Amino acid sequence: MDENILRHALANALDHDGKANGGSVIGSVLAQNPELKKDIKSLVKQVNEIVKYVNGLSTEEQRLRLEEFGMPVKPKETEEVGLPGLVNAEDGKVVMRLAPFPSGPLHIGNARMVLLNDMYVKRYHGKLVLVFDDTIGSVEKTILPEAYDLIKAGLDWLGVKYDEVVYKSDRLPIFYENATHMIEKGMLYVCTCSEKKLRDNREKGIECKERSQPVDENLEMWNKMLGGKIKKGGAVVRLRTDMQYPNPAFRDRVMLRISDREHPRVGKKYKVWPTLEFSWAVDDHLLGITHVLRGKQLVIEDMVEEFIWDKMGWNKPMFVHYGMLKIAEGKLSKSETRKMIAQKKISGWDDPRTWTLQSLRARGIQPDAIRKFIEAMGLSEADVEIPVDILYAENRRIVDPISNRYFAVAHPTKIVIDDMPPTKSIQAPLHPDFGDIGNRTIPLSKNIYIDKNDTKLFNKSVGMINLFTVVLKKRAKYVSAKISYDDPKIHWVSDPNVEIKLLMNDGKILNALAEPDVSKINNGAMVQFYRMGFFKIEKSKKGIVAHFSHK
Repeated sequence: MDENILRHALANALDHDGKANGGSVIGSVLAQNPELKKDIKSLVKQVNEIVKYVNGLSTEEQRLRLEEFGMPVKPKETEEVGLPGLVNAEDGKVVMRLAPFPSGPLHIGNARMVLLNDMYVKRYHGKLVLVFDDTIGSVEKTILPEAYDLIKAGLDWLGVKYDEVVYKSDRLPIFYENATHMIEKGMLYVCTCSEKKLRDNREKGIECKERSQPVDENLEMWNKMLGGKIKKGGAVVRLRTDMQYPNPAFRDRVMLRISDREHPRVGKKYKVWPTLEFSWAVDDHLLGITHVLRGKQLVIEDMVEEFIWDKMGWNKPMFVHYGMLKIAEGKLSKSETRKMIAQKKISGWDDPRTWTLQSLRARGIQPDAIRKFIEAMGLSEADVEIPVDILYAENRRIVDPISNRYFAVAHPTKIVIDDMPPTKSIQAPLHPDFGDIGNRTIPLSKNIYIDKNDTKLFNKSVGMINLFTVVLKKRAKYVSAKISYDDPKIHWVSDPNVEIKLLMNDGKILNALAEPDVSKINNGAMVQFYRMGFFKIEKSKKGIVAHFSHK
């Protein structure tokens, strides 16, 4: 077993929760030993065998094997150089949580929350809890039943390992018990003001009549809410803060409200549902969360949680904030995406226009590229809008060495070369940098298909990649077996060929012709079509669809 490859594979595995990635290992090995490109086929085979061996070891065994090479595994504090340390974090005692609302799958914006939590938990050898924040909220924010599985699938693909799964919808009795206790302590009270009156009173700092009612009356009203004797909108439970607080949003906020909507997991079993901040004030305490990583816009939620923890005498987790991530080219609204799917404007959650993890996976974006992309941004509280080319650059670094090259013509226009040499096929390299992995055979006839956009080169001398030089026209004229450096170069396909579909990032599907060897490509493989970019191959009974990734 090659010790150099083994060392890289072990280090990669320990960086990714015990699972080495073959493409990343190849990239690391080649970066250190570029001369190995000469025998890339052998290298790929050897790396795959070693990665399989390494992934069969426990993380402790991987750690010990790496230390045998004189490479002690450093604490994560020194490895995750892009992230600052957590305040009051003890190794082995950090507990953090992911809190997705199941309105749809995770998208590239959510990846920041997910991966930052994952990186910190791994750094401190802590515990990560996946908590589905599936309480019933506003009508506009509804739960999608299949989102639970879609979210888990996205996490698995990213290599995020969680230690426990919790559903808020299973914890209503816990929230009721704590609410009852807080009413008894005078922290909460039941208010029957209309929504408009409640909002107006908070704005003016006016107390409602129920704010001063006795505890037993609040408990009586609370039990009526739980028993369904008060209908939706008839009463809410509010937190008694300070009605003169400078920010009206913090004045006696609503903590629980009545809902008659059906929940996909528990139906109509419960009549009263907690707000976000109340459920988290309780659960962050009961689940033993030590550090809460969340967007900086949730400042009021921070204040409410701290207020409750102080009143209850509970230990307080540390808050860690980050800014909003926007991809300049990407749509990140789940509610808008759901509408577009319902209206059949897009094909589904894996449509390239959604920017969900499912869509990125379908396009061939690698999990390691997303991780590097997020890590490079660090833990800034600034809202950032980043060009997607930064993500693509990370992905290109990973996929370029493993993507064989082929010809495909998206807008085929036929030309004829009557005087071409009598050759029935040519050999072309599968990868220009790794000649030893072999060639592909491209059949050749006088019927050639070029991209419609290249017809602007008609009547000019043009180099046909891997072939020869012609004067390009409908009846092209053979010029030379050599291709001049100065001539423009174009890709092409001859007869026979295969029909494929190209799914582009704007959702358009292009009917294309490709060289026959494209039909031999493994399902899920990454390729590069000359002058077009990187694609991920999807094969089914309906044919071949190549998902455009990036150039």
